[in-house]
Amino acid sequence: MTSKSQLTGIINQCCDILRTDDGINGATAYTEALSWILYLKFFEDKEKERKAQAELNGDEYHSLLKKEFQWSIWTDTKKGKTGKELTKWVNEELIPYLGSLKGSKEGDPRDIVAAIFKNVQNRVSSGFLLRDVIEKIQKIHFDVGEEAFSLSHIYEDLLRNMGEGGGNAGEYYTPRPLIKAMVQLIDPKIGETVYDPACGTCGFLIQSHLHLESKAKTAEARKILNNKTFFGKEKTPLPYVLGLMNMTLHGVDYPRIAKENTLQTDIRQIDDRDKFDIILANPPFGGKEQELIQRNFLVESTATELLFLQHIEKSLKTDGRAALVVPEGVLFQTNMAYQAVKKKLLTECNLHTVVSLPAGVFLPYSAVKTSLIFFDKTKTTKNVWFYEVNLVADKKLTKKAGIGEEHFAELVKLYKKRENTDRSWLVPVAKILESGCNLSAGHYNPHGPEEIELREPEEYATQIRELLSKALKSVDDLIGELKV
Repeated sequence: MTSKSQLTGIINQCCDILRTDDGINGATAYTEALSWILYLKFFEDKEKERKAQAELNGDEYHSLLKKEFQWSIWTDTKKGKTGKELTKWVNEELIPYLGSLKGSKEGDPRDIVAAIFKNVQNRVSSGFLLRDVIEKIQKIHFDVGEEAFSLSHIYEDLLRNMGEGGGNAGEYYTPRPLIKAMVQLIDPKIGETVYDPACGTCGFLIQSHLHLESKAKTAEARKILNNKTFFGKEKTPLPYVLGLMNMTLHGVDYPRIAKENTLQTDIRQIDDRDKFDIILANPPFGGKEQELIQRNFLVESTATELLFLQHIEKSLKTDGRAALVVPEGVLFQTNMAYQAVKKKLLTECNLHTVVSLPAGVFLPYSAVKTSLIFFDKTKTTKNVWFYEVNLVADKKLTKKAGIGEEHFAELVKLYKKRENTDRSWLVPVAKILESGCNLSAGHYNPHGPEEIELREPEEYATQIRELLSKALKSVDDLIGELKV
């Protein structure tokens, strides 16, 4: 059996090889390439498991792939292709074939294969380097439980490193200590459906699976967990592929992940069969949506965060519960659109908790201050419990010293008790409604310094224009005096 350190070495060697290829540009590209190669080895090993199980039951097993497209055939050291012949075959034969597969029944693994390879592009230009990577991957055995478990964690590290590369890659990765705390507080149960409308690489769904795995004691419970529990949507091809790969590596046989723009769904058309028991998400914020998309919502807005909030509220079942990351602007802004959406959550749902996160949680790819909101559909809001996450030893978060589980230990302890402490306080919903639905924790902090009033961006822009206008007038006056 290959140890975790040996597996880590294999993955690192593959990354080093791929970095030297002319078609690979950065961590995102080599992570994508390594992902689809790993997946095909994974699929082959799972085929071996299915065949062994069928033979144990006295049944005949037929491979789900045509012979020439089976990993063990086309990667064969003696007969396998290499160089230009290999890249040509992969690009023109293998990937198109895999992307065209169709399952014969619900839960057929071929549907997952097709979903992945419809969105995969081989970026490895050198067939010789591709052959080198394949030879390294041959040493990994997904049909050995401990190896598969270790590799799932190594793959998570690979995704985190891709996120730390900054740029667009950062949007695919939410810090795992944050996800773990949110899942722990929401506490999913076997039989409940879990949904992420902007699932990226599926961090929330995977952590929910880890949370539930030990509780699935029977074969029926395990079937429910693997086939009927986890749902997500992701519109961008790369995170969609990485998310499916991530889910399958973690033992979810049939993840219900759809490649689509969540916001294209008219929320007026969402009925009970489209709703979920639990919603966990870190929706994209700071984006803008076109007018056609905005018409799908009761409160029209260009801001994606407001649109996702409406989608999530509408998609939550009666008695369901939700936790999501929001930018601080959602909490303190009180213009008509923001106020309308928050008022609905406060008066028609139970928005019971706001957790203020320290600055720097999403460094290095975003410096935006964020918070968590928790709400359910059990009753209407009576009061909101605010909690401010405290930094250990008052240290700032950095790329190398990010948010950790220790930062959430007190929150987990106090969450159900909803106690008043130096970092937590209860506020009646009436007071929040009177403030224009301001949900910023600092606005109500009884222990903090006098609050600096936050205003709408348009107000700051107006003030800046006025100051610039005065400065220009002063310059003109000075020039006039000099001429005299």
